[in-house]
Amino acid sequence: MQSNKLYVGNLPYGTTDDEVRDLFSSYGTINEIKIIEGKGFGFVEMETQEEAENAKEKLDGYEFNGRTLKVAEARPQRSRGGRGGGPGRGGRRGGFNSGRRFQ
Repeated sequence: MQSNKLYVGNLPYGTTDDEVRDLFSSYGTINEIKIIEGKGFGFVEMETQEEAENAKEKLDGYEFNGRTLKVAEARPQRSRGGRGGGPGRGGRRGGFNSGRRFQ
């Protein structure tokens, strides 16, 4: 493992930073917790790579509030590029009809 940052997936919706802190603090010092609300995942940054590896080994597959956690080394975010939504994407937008008359 080359990083001290972990991806934590399959979190129950509504999981708080404090709940994650309680879960991971047994395995070392936590530098940062980032829960992505409404997505069921987050990230935990441990103090050292060794602490992160230990937490990963112990918590991957762990049952937490009825869900089986997926804990893995966090990967760098990929660039999404080229996903513009400009004109020419097909179809006509509805909502306004300039030829309609009201009397």
